[in-house]
Amino acid sequence: MEDKQAEYQEFDDFEGRPKRKTSKRNILKDIVDGSILTNDFFVAQLPFIFFLAFLGIIYIGNSYHAEKLVRETKRLEQDLKKLQPEAIATSSELMQQSNQSEVARLLQEKNLDLIESREPPIKIIADKEEFE
Repeated sequence: MEDKQAEYQEFDDFEGRPKRKTSKRNILKDIVDGSILTNDFFVAQLPFIFFLAFLGIIYIGNSYHAEKLVRETKRLEQDLKKLQPEAIATSSELMQQSNQSEVARLLQEKNLDLIESREPPIKIIADKEEFE
């Protein structure tokens, strides 16, 4: 019985045409001449192919965005290194100018009648009942 089945040829349709066997040469020929685009299997897979193309575009865009962020980060780090000495100098100058002795000296230079207090501030303690 197996011998009889081996004798019969497989057919694609009812007209009796034999199935076309595809070889690598035929597939390459179909790709080159564009007839693969009309193949039913290819047409059925078009939504998936478009989805893969969309994912590829998103992937490429994401990599460009990541590279842009890396370049921006490096540029900001270089700017920070350039501005750090200036920030330290400005902070040091501000600390120097806000010392109590420096403020008193500036008041004397500008001939202002302000004098520094020699007594420490006192704490006023009040009961809650006095405010009610």
